[in-house]
Amino acid sequence: MSTLPSQPPARNRKPKTKSSKRKHLIASRFNDAEKQSVLDAATACAMTPSGFLAHAALSAAHDLTRTEAEVAGHREMTHRLFALGPALSRIGNNLNQVAAALNRDEPAPQARAVLDGVDQVRLEVQAFIQRYLDSERPAA
Repeated sequence: MSTLPSQPPARNRKPKTKSSKRKHLIASRFNDAEKQSVLDAATACAMTPSGFLAHAALSAAHDLTRTEAEVAGHREMTHRLFALGPALSRIGNNLNQVAAALNRDEPAPQARAVLDGVDQVRLEVQAFIQRYLDSERPAA
């Protein structure tokens, strides 16, 4: 026996007056995952995808300070993430040099500094992940 997925309750609202109806169209493009996120969110809110997008866009437009801060936060996080790439490359190069020296039975005095660098980048990555997770949580 199969059960149908439960549907959110239908919204009971009055029809819009002619003057308040939306008549302008602004198109957006989404990849498959983004589209599915929008469809899921609209379904959860018992809204059409278009209505959900309009509501979300207008909410962002009405609170530009918060919207600007979120965009700036995402830009900063992206910048920090891309800045970690060269640091990881340098550490990988240094680790290879340490490994080569140890394989030749030579001392590797820089090993401690390399391991400290690995730990520093690890802490930066953890901080980045935590900040990202904190930014994704709904505001209380």
